[in-house]
Amino acid sequence: MKTTKPLFRFDLISLMPEMFQALTDYGVTGRAFKSGIIEMNLCNPRQFAKDAHNTVDDKSYGGGPGMLMMVEPLVKAIESLKDTQRKKGFKSAKVVHMTPRGKSLSHQLVRELLKEESLIIVASRYEGVDERINDWVDKEISVGDYVMSGGELPAMTLMDCLIRQLPGVLNDKESASQDSFVDGLLDHPHYTRPEVYRGIKVPDVLMSGDHEKIRTWRLKESLRQTWNKRPDLLAERLLTKEESRLLQEVKREQEQGPYN
Repeated sequence: MKTTKPLFRFDLISLMPEMFQALTDYGVTGRAFKSGIIEMNLCNPRQFAKDAHNTVDDKSYGGGPGMLMMVEPLVKAIESLKDTQRKKGFKSAKVVHMTPRGKSLSHQLVRELLKEESLIIVASRYEGVDERINDWVDKEISVGDYVMSGGELPAMTLMDCLIRQLPGVLNDKESASQDSFVDGLLDHPHYTRPEVYRGIKVPDVLMSGDHEKIRTWRLKESLRQTWNKRPDLLAERLLTKEESRLLQEVKREQEQGPYN
């Protein structure tokens, strides 16, 4: 049953809109689209090109390799989408450009963007975009220090992060709240059947039925994972007394020998 108004709306500007079927047709995000929790509109900037060939790129002033996306088709696409959103009753949407020089995507940034009710996302291609587009962009976001062929996959990464946090998207309402990074720590290890696989046994505490011991074990192992794999996260986090105590236990155990 569809809701009267979606919880969140995405407007995507992309030269390859077909790529976004990966989100609309499959998995958790696909169910969210089908249920009406979220809405997406795809806009190809070629429809705002000025010539018969629908050209949206040109050579860079001053020379250099590759082609740049032209500013005018993108600006016209942004203005058209903002107008459509206003007519549908959405507040003026922030414009996000997926670019390697943007702010790194993090759970904190996702929570910040969830305060909005809609976003316009620019998924650019070619060598880059005419710098003047930044007069119409509110936020630049990067998904990592590497180069991709276009902004579609980064845009889908951002969308997936946002969608799974919306009410009603996940079957278990606690799933999103227990993900890695939600509380500034990596997630604890998880186990399912069989109880023993090729001599490797599920930790006894998880089979004990003692919820307090399980909670403490999970917190300690979350701290262990973070200390070993992403210690930078701990430097940014104010630990509780319990967390500080458990982290010291982790450090002592690892100084004494391999953890099993």
